[in-house]
Amino acid sequence: MKATNLLILLCTGFSLYMWETQTNLAFSEYALFHGGFYTLLTGILVHANIIHLAGNMLFLYIFGNSLEDEVGAQRTLAVFFTGGILSFILSIPFYPGAEMLGASAAIFSVMATVLLVRQPEYSISFISLGPLALLFFIFNIESVGSGGNVAYISHIIGFVIGLFFGARWNEKWMKSLVFVVLLLVVYVILYNYLKVWI
Repeated sequence: MKATNLLILLCTGFSLYMWETQTNLAFSEYALFHGGFYTLLTGILVHANIIHLAGNMLFLYIFGNSLEDEVGAQRTLAVFFTGGILSFILSIPFYPGAEMLGASAAIFSVMATVLLVRQPEYSISFISLGPLALLFFIFNIESVGSGGNVAYISHIIGFVIGLFFGARWNEKWMKSLVFVVLLLVVYVILYNYLKVWI
């Protein structure tokens, strides 16, 4: 079984367990400083509800499998858990006292790594995944301060962590990044052009 699919099963299993037992497995500053170190892991795996879980697992399936095909299972797991754990810890000053849960920040790390680690080529997956990852990053930057229960800053932190992995594993990461930015610009232009005519 691929590591990404195992992560999806773990997230689903831990979420179902938390919903059924009402056990608090979320990460928080309080838990971290009162012996709940395990919440650094369980907080990544559990989700608030079925919609939260389903959305995250869809993106984990798409980007996680893509990254795993490129760099292997061990590196994919390293990106996922490093991004998730560090995002929780580094988010404490921005969300003091908050309980955080979900794999979103870890998935943003995976997305950013995919963005840089893949060699620019004219494949359907690269042409679609790269701009999509960049678009979600931009959306999260614009959404900071909009309120709600979404930890946009954690997502941004996760994305930045993923960039370090991608740049480390691809010496031509700048070429990949420029290619994706240009693709995104082309897509935006095409979208605006088509919107006028449709």
